[in-house]
Order: sequence, then structure tokens, then C-alpha cells
Amino acid sequence: MAGWGWALLSPAALLVVAELVWAPDPYGEECRTKTYPPSGPTFKGNVPTYVINLDLPPSKRWDNLMRDKKTELKTVVQNIKDIANTFFPSGKVVDIVDKKIVHLTATLPYPFNEELKGIANSSGIPLGEIVIFNIFYEIFTVCTSIVAEDKTGKLYHARNLDFGLFLGWDVKNNSWTLTRELKPIVVNLDFQRNNKTVFKSTNFAGYIGMVSGVKPDLFTLTMNERFSLDGGYVGIFEWFLGRRDGMWMGFLTRTILENATSYQDAKDKLAKTRLLAPAYFILGGKNSGEGCVITRSRTATLDIWDLDIQKGTWYVLETNYDRWKPPLILDNRRTPAMKCLNQTMQENLSLPAIYDVLSTKPVLNKLTVCTTLMEVDNGHTETYLRECPDPCSPW
Repeated sequence: MAGWGWALLSPAALLVVAELVWAPDPYGEECRTKTYPPSGPTFKGNVPTYVINLDLPPSKRWDNLMRDKKTELKTVVQNIKDIANTFFPSGKVVDIVDKKIVHLTATLPYPFNEELKGIANSSGIPLGEIVIFNIFYEIFTVCTSIVAEDKTGKLYHARNLDFGLFLGWDVKNNSWTLTRELKPIVVNLDFQRNNKTVFKSTNFAGYIGMVSGVKPDLFTLTMNERFSLDGGYVGIFEWFLGRRDGMWMGFLTRTILENATSYQDAKDKLAKTRLLAPAYFILGGKNSGEGCVITRSRTATLDIWDLDIQKGTWYVLETNYDRWKPPLILDNRRTPAMKCLNQTMQENLSLPAIYDVLSTKPVLNKLTVCTTLMEVDNGHTETYLRECPDPCSPW
């Protein structure tokens, strides 16, 4: 968690933090089983699929999606503005966003700049606010990602997408406001060229980068935030000041999903490209042993953790902490997730088994928006909206 974020917590949320510090894993539970197919109180609903036609001009690619989701997107953007106004009552921050940030769009690479303009036009939301909505995903995403290989050499990739940390705690509903409002804009996207799938992703409507995706029969990819003092804020500030040799994380992952020709090609680009923000890239391939977690600073690769079946490493798992360091005591999703995978055992591995892992508290928590399950074969993707009934960890 970003250190400055504690100042944004309400008294009620601070009370929850205090309870977590003094109580041993108050929200933990035994590893869940038989939660798939999704149903019951942790299942919030299915996710619609939209085709994004890459043959269209960039400014028109998102029109159909925005026609359906603009009302829900406006609700999310308004929530973000309300939070900003809570801390800066003068309204100057929102005014800067609406009138000044819009100029940032011209500095973004093509076709992303044109796509953002198209989303603003079709949704009726000011362009500056659409840009800020996209920037948020560079710095506020907390997740759990897994790549695992079964005894036959088949690879699975899955993730819980957790979002909304410190962005408004609803005391009445005991939930994060933004997390709740994001669920209606979760979509599966099928990016096509010449009526053929190029890649698929799970996205928030209005966000043009990629946090989860699969290039059929080649590789799967998820991105998790990595907290660091030399973090996304620094990179974004440098971009504002004119240094633009770094890549936006979401734009990089999308570019790789669209253009990389193999697992190794994707791995090399993720490891070597200069970034605006530190990140964890979780990459899976199609052949035995093709799976890794790439730990990145903004300028360098710090670690690559590969699957190694011969040495017993049949899965790699990433939350939001370097694997050689203990996770934050208030946010230990790593240990219960690894415990449940180890109990599952490699011979019993399947997408339903991994869904069980991702359904076990606190891996499933109040920030969990959705769970995505992927297989590289034919680009198989399943996404389900999630709910974490009380008692449940706030993160």
C-alpha cells in the first residue's frame, strides 16, 4: 500500500486497520472448495463481451461500448471527482483536470491519444477526466495473479482484480465505494482485425490499457502494481515535465498483446522497456515451463521468477510485494494463496481449482472487483464479478 494513503482513511476504516494489527488474521478462512461454477454469495454476476474493431479509425473503436456504458462510467468518474473535492474543496483540482490535463492527451502515443478523444466524444465526459480515469490504473491497482502448470504441461493463468483502495469507504454498506461502482463497467473485450481475434482482455469500460489479457495460442499476461518510493507518481510527473522516454504500463501491455509474436518476445519487451511506474508483469506461455513474474523498477528488471518443474516450481504467484520480502502484515494475501495452491497439488490443478484459491478470504476481499480465468489455448477467458460477504478483509 502506498504510504500516503493511510491519511485518506476514514475513522471507521482506521478502526478496521487497528483491529487487523492486533488480531491474528481475523478474516482468514480454510481453503475453499467447490466454488466453481460460480454461484452463491461471492458471485455477483457475469461480464458482457464487446468486439473492438482495430480496422476502424482509433477515434471510433470504442463507440459501441461507450453507447452502452457511458452512464455507469460517468458515475465512476463523478465519484473520483467527489473524492478530489473532499480533500480540495475549492474545486481547483477538478478544474485543472477538466481544463489543463486535456493537453496531456496530445503527448500520448498514437493510437491511444485518438482513442481517448473518441471515448470522450462518445461518452460526453470531458477529455481531461477520461485521461485521469486512465492514469488511475497506473497507480491504484492491487491484485493477485497466478500462473500454474499441471502434470500434463498445460498452463493456467488467473487473477483477482482488486481496485478502489483508499478511494472512499462506505460505512453503511461496509464496502469501498469505487470498487462497487466499477463492477457495472467490467467488460471482456475481443480485439479483432480482419474479423479475426488478435487478443482478448478483461477491462473497465473507458480504460484503453490492459491489465489482463490473452493472445490466443501464444501467451497470457496480467499486470500488478508494485509499490515503491520511486513510483508511478514520479514517472507521471516526469512526463508532465517533458521526459517521455518511459512507457505507460497499460499502453505497454496492450502493445505487447497486439504485436508480440511469442512468449519470449513478450518476456523480453516486458523486461527491457523503460516504464513510468514500477510493476509486476505476470506472463504465461503455451509450452511447459513458460511462466514467470517479472519484477520491474521504472528503469530496470530486478528479478525474473520462472516456472521450473524440475525443481518443483509448478506455479508462480504475485500479489503486490517483492517475493524476496515479507508482505505487509496488514495485507498478506500471498501466504493463504500459496497455502491453498499447495493443498490443491499439481495433479489436481484446473481452472476451477484456481477459482477456489481466488475465492478464499483474504485473497478474496472487499477490493475484489472480478476474477478472470485464462487458458492460452484458443484464448479461453472467463470473467466473473465478485462479492466478499462479511466478515471480510477490507483489502
